[in-house]
Amino acid sequence: MDISVVIPLYNEDESLPELVAWIDQVMQANRFSYEVLLIDDGSTDRSWEVIAELKEQYPAVKGIKFRRNYGKSAALNVGFAACRGNVVITMDADLQDSPDEIPELYRRIREEKFDIISGWKKKRYDPVTKTIPTKLFNAATRSMSGIKLNDFNCGLKAYRSDVVKTIEVYGEMHRYIPVIAKWAGFNRIGEQVVEHRARKYGTTKFGFSRFINGFLDLLSIFFVGKFSKRPMHFFGTLGVLSFFIGLIMALWIIGEKLYHLSAHISYKRDITDQPLFYIALVAIIVGSQLFLTGFIAELVSRNAPERNEYLIETTID
Repeated sequence: MDISVVIPLYNEDESLPELVAWIDQVMQANRFSYEVLLIDDGSTDRSWEVIAELKEQYPAVKGIKFRRNYGKSAALNVGFAACRGNVVITMDADLQDSPDEIPELYRRIREEKFDIISGWKKKRYDPVTKTIPTKLFNAATRSMSGIKLNDFNCGLKAYRSDVVKTIEVYGEMHRYIPVIAKWAGFNRIGEQVVEHRARKYGTTKFGFSRFINGFLDLLSIFFVGKFSKRPMHFFGTLGVLSFFIGLIMALWIIGEKLYHLSAHISYKRDITDQPLFYIALVAIIVGSQLFLTGFIAELVSRNAPERNEYLIETTID
């Protein structure tokens, strides 16, 4: 099969018939063999009934329904596990992504040998309250990951099947799939300017909390990708630095006190009267705790069943 189109959705019954008809038109015009996986993320409207009706009209349509709303990442992860196409296209169900982009995305994956092509909605129709935070997150993600993409959160992306069968998406990490893929060894990541259409039906399903969750997930991605198999390198380094900074402060205070005593210089302040003493004490305690945290995390990591699981691309016997 050439293409799998994975579409997570939540309360999008109005847009689904138009979207599926559009996808079918594009696929037929380009003679692609395809499937459309509609992942109903616990919708409370008629979305599932519409999916059943579309299945009768379009044999390529497949549906998966969650019992409750788990989020876009969960829907994508389930869709990735179920899809069978050589190239996997993800897009939103609200008609803000154009299926006309699919042939070029497919061509670049197949001919230019990219692992991922991420869409870039260069001209957006979102309000300022959404575009400004998005730009800040994109800048932070570029800086932390080293991946030069302008729009990590664009729902329109294309993947080689190996990518989606290897990675795991959870939490709010759907916006960081290129980062997850890079940590998994898929480094050929490209970008393509795509059309962003104004929302035709319904309202957005994402609130302000997604920005907070997104930032926390970015930190998780960064830590797990770099230190999941060597947590002592992270916690131990911070712990040793904190401990020695506190130790130097403590030795300075003690040395200053001994100097004044040996020189018979009047020095009325006790060691415990100085704020630096408490800063040094806290630094030493925190450093010790961080070091012990790294040591315990290292023991957990070494006893994890997947501690020696590595992604092998190919072998020669």
